[in-house]
Amino acid sequence: MGLLGLISITLPCFILVSGQVSYSVPEEMPVGSFVGDIAQDLGLDVKRLKSGKARIYTGDSAEYIVLDKEKGVLLINNRVDREAICAETAPCALNFQVILENPMEFYGVTVEITDVNDNAPIFKRGEMKFKISESVVTGTAFVLEQAMDLDVGKNGLQRYLLYPTDNFMLKLQNQVDGGKTVEMILDKPLDREKNDRLSLVLTAIDGGEPQLSGSVQIHINVLDSNDNAPVFTQKVYKSSIREDSPTGTVVIKVSAIDSDEGSNAKISYEILNSVDDASEIFKINRETGEITLAGNTDYERKRQYQLHVQAGDTGGLIDSCKVTIEIIDINDNTPAINIMSKSAVVTEDVQPGTVVTIINTLDPDSAENGKVQCKIQRDIPFSISTTSNNFFSIITDSELDRETAAEFNITVTCSDEGVPSLSSSITLTLEISDVNDNAPVFEKSSYEAYIVENNTPGVSIFTVKATDADWNQNARVSYILEESSINGVPVSSYVSVSADSGVIHAVRSFDYEQIKDFQFTIKAQDGGSPPLSSNVTVKILIQDQNDNPPQVLYPVQTGGSMVAEMVPRSADVGYLVTKVVAVDVDSGQNAWLSYKLQKATDRALFEVGLQNGEIRTIRQVTDKDAVKQRLTVIVEDNGQPSRSATVIVNVAVADSFPEVLSEFTDFPHDKEYNDNLTFYLVLALAVVSFLFITCLVVIISVKIYRWRQSRILYHSSLPVIPYYPPRYSDTLGTGTLPHVYNYEVCRTTDSRKSDCKFGRAGSQNVLIMDPSATGTMQRAQNEKSILDEPDSPLEQKPPNNDWRFTQGQRPGPSGATGGPEVAMGTGPWPQPPTEAEQLQALMAAANEVSEATATLGPGTMGLSTRYSPQFTLQHVPDYRQNVYIPGSTATLTSNPQQQQATAQQATQQALPPPQASAQAEPPKAAQTPASKKKSTKKEKK
Repeated sequence: MGLLGLISITLPCFILVSGQVSYSVPEEMPVGSFVGDIAQDLGLDVKRLKSGKARIYTGDSAEYIVLDKEKGVLLINNRVDREAICAETAPCALNFQVILENPMEFYGVTVEITDVNDNAPIFKRGEMKFKISESVVTGTAFVLEQAMDLDVGKNGLQRYLLYPTDNFMLKLQNQVDGGKTVEMILDKPLDREKNDRLSLVLTAIDGGEPQLSGSVQIHINVLDSNDNAPVFTQKVYKSSIREDSPTGTVVIKVSAIDSDEGSNAKISYEILNSVDDASEIFKINRETGEITLAGNTDYERKRQYQLHVQAGDTGGLIDSCKVTIEIIDINDNTPAINIMSKSAVVTEDVQPGTVVTIINTLDPDSAENGKVQCKIQRDIPFSISTTSNNFFSIITDSELDRETAAEFNITVTCSDEGVPSLSSSITLTLEISDVNDNAPVFEKSSYEAYIVENNTPGVSIFTVKATDADWNQNARVSYILEESSINGVPVSSYVSVSADSGVIHAVRSFDYEQIKDFQFTIKAQDGGSPPLSSNVTVKILIQDQNDNPPQVLYPVQTGGSMVAEMVPRSADVGYLVTKVVAVDVDSGQNAWLSYKLQKATDRALFEVGLQNGEIRTIRQVTDKDAVKQRLTVIVEDNGQPSRSATVIVNVAVADSFPEVLSEFTDFPHDKEYNDNLTFYLVLALAVVSFLFITCLVVIISVKIYRWRQSRILYHSSLPVIPYYPPRYSDTLGTGTLPHVYNYEVCRTTDSRKSDCKFGRAGSQNVLIMDPSATGTMQRAQNEKSILDEPDSPLEQKPPNNDWRFTQGQRPGPSGATGGPEVAMGTGPWPQPPTEAEQLQALMAAANEVSEATATLGPGTMGLSTRYSPQFTLQHVPDYRQNVYIPGSTATLTSNPQQQQATAQQATQQALPPPQASAQAEPPKAAQTPASKKKSTKKEKK
């Protein structure tokens, strides 16, 4: 026993460390005996043997050697019998491999089994019998049965001894194949008469220590003389048969010739083999010498048979020959596939070229029949290559993707090169373990969800869904709301998302009128390490609910005022009294409005347009109709359920302002307040009268002075240029309502307490009563411009430049809306007024004072008038059905040409024709020309 050698070689196409180590041990060692320190001889650490799961691979052979991984040594595992393992083969060796994993390594180990002298030479037959004629000449050789010793080398059969040696001597005859034949040579002639039977002992002795021997008895019958022995035609016969030949196949025929005659020439044949089983596989016809196949031959077990055939005549003379039979191999064995090492699971990110399995093939056939090639299917990312003789490795040849294939069934097919070729297959199952290489993917690139406003906080809005192609923890998706802001407010105060389910919840209750839609980003993140993620945009659209009632914009409902629309008794059927303007901040059909007359003093007199809210007369107004008409209009939207708002419209049916006042004078007055009002009205009347007389004298003087110069101008026949009140042109092409102004006529003794307002809109009569101002009456009526009088010296002047001024820029009392109030005659005009204009203004003021005094009674002492804007559509959405021109039946549209035509029509309705102006009666107390002139602003302080 000893270490013979250590050889390190590199195997091509194999990513392993390989080597060869050899040991020598005698046979028949006890189980557990030490063979060699494999760890030391291979340069391996004992820990490496444990971590690499070191094991011995012997193929189909019995495991005679075992590896002790704790000590790193090889030990005897089973009884080692060299004769049973190798028979006559020398040297005898056990070849196996030591396999390690992580990384894969294997080493070849050769253990030579040395022979010990544990077998004595034996003879198969217990005795040998010969019939020898006495006439046999000396030197005749008789072939003896060979002894069989299973040991080899010096322990094998070394020599023979024959006793006694009176007549015979032994001779060893060398054969062509290297063997030796034992022959008994007649040294002295036989004498049958002297001794007809001889008994000899043949002893076979080996060369072992101690020597072992075996003996056999030789019985010789001495026969009568037969001087010719049979002679074979050939000393050596050769033949061959296929290993799959059937029983009874003739292999060869031997032949011998005897020159004797008679019975001495009769020859019989027999096979003398006793060492192997050749005599059982082959049979010979004793009379013909024909050798036939009597058993089964197997090339893989024995490739050649040698038969010793003897021919003898009846006289006892014999001759022998040698018959060599070659067994022809056929491809009758499929390749055997043995798995030396394999990986059951690999990760999908393993690098190409990684070895996953090592297999060994074995085909006991010879030549081309034993050459094996292996292959695997082509539709998988693996390949197979030869690492060494009959060893193959399966390696990855491309990147793996568990999401495409989580498991591979690798079928290895190994075929030999015989004709026809034989093959065998084995299927290996290889699982691919997952790595986190796929980010979550949403079902859509973006999402839109709807939620109805006024929702309950916490309600579920929508669910986003993302999938991850990975497995287990790597495919576990969590949903995260990305930080962002909506109108400066964190998105987390609007919505939240469930981390596990992706359900989006509303954090707050939404109001469509405040926010109609918003969007945010949700991140889907898997549970891998490191995690992968993807984002998606979610847009939430708020759907409107009918949660807002209509809002009435006109007429304005003030807490301390009563607004009245004036309708003349001469109004025709379809006369436009006013128009209710309302809006709804909801959207869609929730904002579609309809107008209905809910209550009215006289339902037979008025009707309300269902879609546009216009209040019109449905019959001719008569003198029997009450002056005070109260209409309740309900405005409903189209929502479900619908919401509504009501508005009260006061209508005064009268032809003149005093007639209206008589219906609205039943108010309680405080005595002290009336006294103050009377005082201030008398004081105002005195001041106005004084100013009027002074201005009249001055104007008459100037008119006389300029009479000659202006005479032609006064009597000119040029066409009359119509005069439009300031801001009237604002409606042309803008689609907005004209400004509404208030007259304020108050009875007061203290001008600072005056709070009476009269609303005037274009050419329509509007009456506003404020019950909070005690003893105060308000009115408003249509007035004509000074230029409407045909005798006015200004009627032929071109229009003022203030038509082109904006609302904020137009100066003067009639155009000022936000600036300080200017008394009549003192404020700036677009152009310097003439004396005639100033005179007409003063006359108009005086007439108003007279009219107010006559109407209010003797207690009226002061008069205050002013304009103030009441309503414009600049503060209202531009709904076409809600835009109108007060005092006319026309409605403004977005077409500038139609708007201009409508404005001109309204102007013509507001201004009386020139003929009527030319024939006007002198002004009366109840209705003076001054009440139809351009409104001025005058306050007594």
